[in-house]
Amino acid sequence: MTKSMPPYLSFDSAARRLRLDPHEPAFFQNPYDAYAFLHGRSNAFFWEEFGFWCFGGFDDVNRLLRDRRFGRQNPAGIPDSRGIGEDRSHLAAFDGIEVNSMLELEPPVHTRLRTLVNRAFVSRQVERLRPRVEALANELIDRFEPGQVDLLPSFAAPLPITIIAEMLGVPVEMGPQLLDWSHQMVAMYMHGRTRETEETANRAAHDFSDFLRGYVAERRKKPGDDLLSLLIAAQQDGQKLSEDELVSSAILLLNAGHEATVHQTGNAVRTLLAQGGDPGRFFTSPEATAATVEECLRFDAPLHMFTRYAYHEIEATSGVIVQPGETIGLLLGMANHDPLAFAESEVFRPGRADQKNVSFGAGIHFCIGAPLARLELQVSLKTLFERQPQLHLAEEPRFRDTYHFHGLERLAVGF
Repeated sequence: MTKSMPPYLSFDSAARRLRLDPHEPAFFQNPYDAYAFLHGRSNAFFWEEFGFWCFGGFDDVNRLLRDRRFGRQNPAGIPDSRGIGEDRSHLAAFDGIEVNSMLELEPPVHTRLRTLVNRAFVSRQVERLRPRVEALANELIDRFEPGQVDLLPSFAAPLPITIIAEMLGVPVEMGPQLLDWSHQMVAMYMHGRTRETEETANRAAHDFSDFLRGYVAERRKKPGDDLLSLLIAAQQDGQKLSEDELVSSAILLLNAGHEATVHQTGNAVRTLLAQGGDPGRFFTSPEATAATVEECLRFDAPLHMFTRYAYHEIEATSGVIVQPGETIGLLLGMANHDPLAFAESEVFRPGRADQKNVSFGAGIHFCIGAPLARLELQVSLKTLFERQPQLHLAEEPRFRDTYHFHGLERLAVGF
């Protein structure tokens, strides 16, 4: 059945042009109505507010994420939606981190950095953290105030930031400050950012970098068994990470190691409670738990748009030609709800036979922390609902006005 057009958007079917303010509350509170309408019209469209072509069909998104003719580095240096090519003298510290971040690099530099960092994130290494994650989840639940709690600051946020801080070997008590720096930096990727946003992000990048350089210096003198020490010692074909690469990699891991997991934890709890009945039924075995987490990742993903640059003139999909240096938007949340890829795509169904979400991306930039995020979600959600079987929403949760990073403002629950 074709979805009617939501009143907050307009769509020219012939030209495939979409007008939709990503700050429209009705949209960022529930983007899936707009996605359902667009799936019925065109999975590729020019989004006027962003100024580039976007793709929301599962097959297109999965294919374009893997297509090496697109990448994260701007090959032309022309101005784009993120301000690349404009005067960025006030963003020296932020850009100094970005230029050495493997998220923003392509081979061969990306390959070298990822190979060095990946050793700590392979599944067998991550699996060793399961007892620590479970113990931490229980500790956080023990601290809940009786009656009602906001799960985001009391559970969803401290768990992943504590784990990644412990892995890197930086003080766990710095967690709140690390979160502040991270939030200020990721605001750079939001639609409609301001000069104040940019200057705040640059200060955060400067302070974050200085903090980590101090710890790198300590670990060079006195190595430990933490990830920072391992990255200092690691070599690939006789090459080590430079200090700038070390700092950028550590910041990326700290930011990525919690930001999406916090949002996904909140989104998952909201989704599971919306199903009614005992949420514990979704966690009766390791297999059921893993399937539940995968469906949570598909059903309400924490990242809805990821961008790429075209490196050649390319027909990205039927009739859509992009030029070198142009940006494209890949709509992960929309792809995960494509009715051509998922039976009853709007229904929450753990264990579905067609589970193949793109919430962690695909291709060479597939999320390096995916095994850790999956383990944290599996353990934390199972523990939460086992310890608090009467958990229920104390108020209707609302999403933040941050379309790219789809997460809740708060998650007040009673028990």
